[in-house]
Amino acid sequence: MFYQKEVLPNGVRILTQQVSHVRSVALGIWVDVGSRDESDASAGISHYIEHMLFKGTKHRTAKQIAEELDAVGGQLNAFTTKEYTCYYAKVLDEHFDLAVDILTDMLFHSNISEQDVEREKNVILEEIKMYEDAPDELVHDMFAKTIWSGHPLGRPIIGTSETVSGLNYQDLRSYMKDYYTPNRMVISVAGNITHRQVVEKLSPLFGTLKGNGINRQLQKPNHTSQVNCRNKETEQVHMVIGAPGLSLDNDLIYIVQVINTVLGGGLSSRLFQEIREQRGLVYTVYSYHSSYYDTGIFGIYAGLSKQNVNQAMELIFKEIKDIKKNGVTREELQRAKDQLKGNLLLSLESVNTHMSRLGKSELYLGKVYSPEEIVEKLNRVTVEDTVRVASQLFQPDKFSMAAIGPWQDCGELKNALDTLRD
Repeated sequence: MFYQKEVLPNGVRILTQQVSHVRSVALGIWVDVGSRDESDASAGISHYIEHMLFKGTKHRTAKQIAEELDAVGGQLNAFTTKEYTCYYAKVLDEHFDLAVDILTDMLFHSNISEQDVEREKNVILEEIKMYEDAPDELVHDMFAKTIWSGHPLGRPIIGTSETVSGLNYQDLRSYMKDYYTPNRMVISVAGNITHRQVVEKLSPLFGTLKGNGINRQLQKPNHTSQVNCRNKETEQVHMVIGAPGLSLDNDLIYIVQVINTVLGGGLSSRLFQEIREQRGLVYTVYSYHSSYYDTGIFGIYAGLSKQNVNQAMELIFKEIKDIKKNGVTREELQRAKDQLKGNLLLSLESVNTHMSRLGKSELYLGKVYSPEEIVEKLNRVTVEDTVRVASQLFQPDKFSMAAIGPWQDCGELKNALDTLRD
């Protein structure tokens, strides 16, 4: 077994992978809660809590938290997604105990005082303003909102100025009590350390945690097919076209990865070569597929001048229709497989990647596939598979679109998309 797993009596899961040829260790504490778990009124609270855990504890000031790992060349960070939150550190193996001490101090002894919560609120409101000024990022949230209208998955992780402004320190404390519970915690460790060392260190710290908190009740989002545009005096139009995708546990996910790689997954992809290299219509064009517990999203992004939008849309749908009808070529299939396998194996030279794979796979799948198992699944994909899955994925009535640019209304875009759906 390339990794080991221990489940503490209270439900905390500890996964480790020993990588003996390195001098580093990566440690991640994953909490199975994200923006999907929030109410409309509390949107952004998961991200808010992530900020607050860096603001000081009973034993350390915010400055000390920042300085202690810096002093030994380590890294400390965190991120919030739609379905989970992760706090992580990377250090030399000799400083593993220090990383554990700092992360557990943040998790168990954070101050979250009323004064600090109000001060950090201004920081997050500035972060939201910065995000609003980045249309190439904002458009992806607009697309999620368009395709999953009215569902928590369609909301931005960071929240809105209105919802964040309405949160207080008691809201944050109550939310942590409900969701930062043992049954929702996964700890993943990868690097030059043994499973026994990790378990012996972490069991006394996490084994005494109590409470089960709120059970997640997943409600699968209903898909809506529509066009959403925002008028903004930008030099470029930023647009995303796409459709619902697959959940992470779907067996067809590897076929979708191949389709995505061929369509828009790199410099050799069809969209990049045709729309940028051959036509010169865009600076950036790519496709992506994101998976969640019970659904997914497939999107195609392009940043381009307004006068090139219709032609770019025509070329995007031309390639989609060709893959639906003919699949990918055998040469494209082999190149995509080699690209995906190369990306996977090269990424595994980082202990952070090992740690992330352990944590995320345990949360979503309850198990971790070895690199060899993933390579085998990719190797089994055929040209016929790409035709079958592309036909399921790219159904005309499921396409939606979001765009930011100098629009007076969405009518022009809606008419263009309706024409291309046929």
